[in-house]
Amino acid sequence: MARPFRAIFRRSNRVRVVTAEATAIDPAGCSVTTSDGATYRARILVLAAGAVPNFFNTPGAEEFAHPLYSVIDAVSLGSNLTSLLDHADKETAGEVNIVVIGGGPTGVETAGAIAENVKFVRPSYFSSGLAARCHVYLVDMVPTVQNAFSEKSQSYARKRLVKVGVRLQLGVGDTEVSADAVTLADGTVLPCRIVVWAGGLEAGAVLACSGLAHGRGGRIDVQPELTARDFEGVYVLGDAANMTDTTGAHLPQLGSVAQQSGKWAARNIHADLTGGKREPFRYFDKGYMAMIGSGAAVAEIERKRVQLQGPLAFAAWLGVHATLLSGGRQRIGAPISWIEDFVSPERSQVIVGPPE
Repeated sequence: MARPFRAIFRRSNRVRVVTAEATAIDPAGCSVTTSDGATYRARILVLAAGAVPNFFNTPGAEEFAHPLYSVIDAVSLGSNLTSLLDHADKETAGEVNIVVIGGGPTGVETAGAIAENVKFVRPSYFSSGLAARCHVYLVDMVPTVQNAFSEKSQSYARKRLVKVGVRLQLGVGDTEVSADAVTLADGTVLPCRIVVWAGGLEAGAVLACSGLAHGRGGRIDVQPELTARDFEGVYVLGDAANMTDTTGAHLPQLGSVAQQSGKWAARNIHADLTGGKREPFRYFDKGYMAMIGSGAAVAEIERKRVQLQGPLAFAAWLGVHATLLSGGRQRIGAPISWIEDFVSPERSQVIVGPPE
């Protein structure tokens, strides 16, 4: 799914890709300073730095929980999950618990995928009794999953999660994460070997010290044309920005929002450089989707929120996410891989580095 920046821009002699950590932003001077001491200045500054996990000051969460918002996060979680099962397979008794914190799309998709993996895929790789000892918990302080969806979609998601073996702990938040347990607000302690954090996002530290106006989640509040307030030459996009639609409603942190805002900002930047007029961002709402497992998903399409559940929603999820990928190889290769995983229980098991 991933594609290197240099591959994207390899045919453009006007683009230079620099790999460095941005440590300071000067919106007034349209400049960025990196950790190696270099400073880059331009007429237009675009901030699309994404976001980082928001642990909400939960003790132990940042230290012991696995976030799941990048390729590195995914590889780390996969390696540690396989390593955990390797060790648990040598045991003859004892529960092997995995806790996923967060009942939104990321948490639901992750909990469903891990539960299906343990229940249907792993038994052919490990001892027959291991799967019965493995349990996946989904924890959220909200009393339902997929809170942004309709009640019908929420009900389907709950039933599907329970069907694949996910144990729901809803309506009670987590208060502490340790190396071997998650403590809930009602005093319940869930012993576990792995904790996955899908509890939310916030803007990174470099934006916090930028001098730009912040809103919810530490993200930058932008004007309808996607520029930062009081800084005409600064655009902020994607998960780094609080964007609104033409009605003033806040837009969610979704891939389609980031992609569309990037294309729209490009047109406005072209207008800046050629003496044209900027246009307010108009978002085409494709709706909300969440995959719950193989052949199972919920989807509420476009503004009318046409509701789909089951295989049809699953196919729609695959199609939409394939179009969000960058590059022909990725758009072809990823769906082929998804289809192979859907029809076959065979998986490659690669551990990258020592388990954390």
